[in-house]
Amino acid sequence: MKKAGILTKALATIGALLAWFPIVATVVIAAVGSIAARMVRFDYLMPAELFPFGLAGGVLLLWAALRARSRRALIAWGLGLAVGMLVGSQALAVATGLASGETEPGGWSWVLVLALLAAYALALVELGIAGVLLVGDLFRDGEKGSRPVLPPS
Repeated sequence: MKKAGILTKALATIGALLAWFPIVATVVIAAVGSIAARMVRFDYLMPAELFPFGLAGGVLLLWAALRARSRRALIAWGLGLAVGMLVGSQALAVATGLASGETEPGGWSWVLVLALLAAYALALVELGIAGVLLVGDLFRDGEKGSRPVLPPS
């Protein structure tokens, strides 16, 4: 790794946290809401609503990966797929009339929009995992030179 300084570590750490935020917030709020209501409550659109956090995290992770020259492809693909899947689901919802309410939810268009939303959520998970791996790489490399080498006994 070329640059594993404090800025790169901060970018990667903050980026990983932001990339995970839409997924973690959805799960936590669903769990709390389900316990409080004593029935299952899950807002499957919440990760899409929290997209700005995922996007900011992905951009920070990409910046850190470029600086560190590590996991660039994994992070770039995750970010690209997340953006592409979300834009695709929204474009399809608008094109089929689901977004305006002109078309009732159901049928192939509804299933395809939901599949694209699920692919977006999976891409966010992949981006979050790549961020955690990058953070691990950055902090592990920093520790290698700082450990004292003990002579053999």
